[in-house]
Amino acid sequence: MAEDIEEIRRQKLAELRNKAETGGSEASTSKSPSEPIHIDGGAELSETVAEYGLVLADFYADWCGPCQMLEPIVETIAAETDATVAKIDIDANQQLAAEYGVQGVPTLVLFADGQPAERLVGMQDEAQLRSVIEAHA
Repeated sequence: MAEDIEEIRRQKLAELRNKAETGGSEASTSKSPSEPIHIDGGAELSETVAEYGLVLADFYADWCGPCQMLEPIVETIAAETDATVAKIDIDANQQLAAEYGVQGVPTLVLFADGQPAERLVGMQDEAQLRSVIEAHA
């Protein structure tokens, strides 16, 4: 069932990207999604970072207690800030996690203007995340 949900997410993401690309100039001013985007692979992360100006990448694992505690916070951040939240399962994306030097979870990497700008490791509170996002908005 989880695989079916992931497939639906991928299809919806592809539809949204296609719609944004065919919408002309609106594609460059894409509004950040109000829910986290699940990323599968480096190419998808690169596309997301290129499409949105401010991306908070949440490297997590399903078995990680602090990651589970952080999940409602990043969902709130996605809904209430200009940052796009990208969730990356390190077990499914080990090479991508290694590429960004993820050695512990949760690890949050904030991308601003296509480049990694901040890195936070461990449990973070909402105020801390908002502060980091606002500093780069």
